[in-house]
Amino acid sequence: MEPLFLGVDGGGTGCRVAICDAQGHILARAEAGPANIASAPEAALGNILSASDAALAQLGGDVPISRLQAGLGLAGANAAGAGEWLGARLPFARTQIVTDAVTAVKGALGRDDGIVAAIGTGSVFAEQRAGRVRQIGGWGLALSDEGSGAVLGRALLARALRARDGALPMSPLLEAVLQEFATAEALVTFSLGAKAVDYAAFAPRVVASNDAAAQAIMAQAVAEVRGSLVALQGNAALPVTFIGGLGPAYAARISDWPQRPAAGSALDGALLLARETLP
Repeated sequence: MEPLFLGVDGGGTGCRVAICDAQGHILARAEAGPANIASAPEAALGNILSASDAALAQLGGDVPISRLQAGLGLAGANAAGAGEWLGARLPFARTQIVTDAVTAVKGALGRDDGIVAAIGTGSVFAEQRAGRVRQIGGWGLALSDEGSGAVLGRALLARALRARDGALPMSPLLEAVLQEFATAEALVTFSLGAKAVDYAAFAPRVVASNDAAAQAIMAQAVAEVRGSLVALQGNAALPVTFIGGLGPAYAARISDWPQRPAAGSALDGALLLARETLP
């Protein structure tokens, strides 16, 4: 019986799955709710199984879920014990669980060597050499996520307060931000409950602006992104693929290395992961 392969791309906003044959031909696709296995493991498990069942139903007949060989790229998979907990509860014939960053790299590069800078609300950087993936960054807003939308937005608000206090020059963009919140206290109140996505909502104002403050914030962000890429380049330089909502903004500002467009998506990478044991 020919094997069937399941790819799962699961994050904080949704879970996407696809089933393919040994040649990589897509046979079915389905979607379900979020699948962050660190923050909501039970819900993630349910959504992964729901999407997998929906994809299987498209194949017709009575294909058992236990026939699927699965590759899963999931948010939260780098949390201690999260992957082991989930793997013990999945009914697939074979299961490989990695972070969604790893499958994003595999999807973007296929089997080629290269470096991926994935920059959106958060950020992560990774290299693939001879099929092995090494990831740096991606430790979350509190500690990392260099160049991300969340970091840009937070930097804008922090700079606005510094300008209000007279410690930095005021600019039209900073003045507009302060007027939007009306008082410094209101801005502080916002910060107490803000999540990464809330800060990231301010990022477009930074990326698209010629304001002096925005330029300073972007210069710092570009330096940090470039530093991450330098750390991955090592002695043998590789082409860089920028992905994510802010990927193009950094691709336009960093020209130190050749750039290559993404070959595919994170879901493509999950399917490749599922099929990696094939010759």
